[in-house]
Amino acid sequence: MKEVTNKWLELVIVLAAPLLSVIDVFIINVAIPTIKKGVHGTDAEMQLVIAGYLLGYAAFLITGGRAGDHFGRKKVFFWGMFAFTVASCLCGLSNSALQLNVTRFFQGLSASFMVPQTIAFIQVLFTDTKERAKAFGLYGITLGTAAAIGQILGGYLSDTHWVIEGWRLIFFINLPIGIITLWATHKYVTETQKHQNTKFDYIGISILTLALFSLIYPLIQGREAGWPLWSLGLIVSSGCLFLFFIYNQKNKLSRNENPLIDVRLFQIKDFNIGLVAVLFHFMLHTAYLLLSAVYLQNGLGVSALDCGLYFIAPGILFIASSVIASRMIIIFGKRVLQFGVTILALAFYLQMELWKPGISTGLIIGLMALWGFGNGLVLPSLLNIALKNVPQQYAGAAAGIYSTFQQTASALGVSIIGGVFFYFSKNGWQAAYQAGIIGILTCVVLVGIMLYLLPGKKAVSGDQ
Repeated sequence: MKEVTNKWLELVIVLAAPLLSVIDVFIINVAIPTIKKGVHGTDAEMQLVIAGYLLGYAAFLITGGRAGDHFGRKKVFFWGMFAFTVASCLCGLSNSALQLNVTRFFQGLSASFMVPQTIAFIQVLFTDTKERAKAFGLYGITLGTAAAIGQILGGYLSDTHWVIEGWRLIFFINLPIGIITLWATHKYVTETQKHQNTKFDYIGISILTLALFSLIYPLIQGREAGWPLWSLGLIVSSGCLFLFFIYNQKNKLSRNENPLIDVRLFQIKDFNIGLVAVLFHFMLHTAYLLLSAVYLQNGLGVSALDCGLYFIAPGILFIASSVIASRMIIIFGKRVLQFGVTILALAFYLQMELWKPGISTGLIIGLMALWGFGNGLVLPSLLNIALKNVPQQYAGAAAGIYSTFQQTASALGVSIIGGVFFYFSKNGWQAAYQAGIIGILTCVVLVGIMLYLLPGKKAVSGDQ
């Protein structure tokens, strides 16, 4: 019984990593106008406040996962959390947009080392199918709750005027949480088995990092710059770099040279399908949180504080439906996720049709709550599906791949769907929101297709 209790205690402690990392993605959305004034930045520099974090996060996630395999997951988690806490404080102390963007990049980089350890800990600690489903459910609840908390805190702190500027508190709140987590990690978390017979693939790390940068940066900055040749050239080169990366990894695997990722992972069918579903779901998830925050304030005239408070109801419904999904998926399998996708499609369609100037507060909150409920049925279980059949020795690598897909998808959602949204804003915010929701609905359909292609009930629940 003591071993079981310690196992769940360790999970609660390491869940601090996804909690803080996701909060720091979404807390910026509502607070961007206030931060812009605080550091006297331009619109492009404010885009980089989000983009710089995601670049640092996505580019090193696989490396972070492998570092946990090599050095021990507790050690990497501890030092990743330490670096994240320090970087957060440096963000809060920034006096210029340049300082903020540099420290945001390092904040994302440190997150890329601590977050994969959480997923790997779940893989190692919970070998029972039902327990693992519950653990992944808690992870998913943490992601959704953190996103809602980020939006709420961003709105609240934007309107806060204490001894220091409110936007600085957005970053300083990570300090007490980080200190408590470091103490708890040192005292209660046990180290996992190390695989020190392998070496780091520095060439692979460099190729992947360059490929991700070449894809994400021009997608974010290209639209504002009018899609100059350098942005198109970088996007084309990213495709070539990804192909070269796969070729490089296959060759190293055939020669037993310890590649950055084991491409044999992609022979697991539900892992591949799950990753694609994750890609489209996090594109629509992150894009929606940005679009709704901007449209509520600029299109419907909602204050930053009220905008943040509107995310309380969907956050509560997300938690409730996540708990329901973690139990029902064992019985009904992927049909739980398909039902959730249907609810998401309905919520987004109704928002596109009904969110117009003069709409009642109750209807805004009601449709956001519907979205939160549907999202809770889908998001946590996608993680379980993607990683269910991954052997323990590949837990760190698989966690890094999954998290890279997740964060890359977030960047793509902000840049592609967000780009459509801001492009159509010249025709008015309502037209912009409708165009953005069409992009989101497209992603919902693609997630539904991936779920259809997944194995049936027994395969999803693990009762094979």
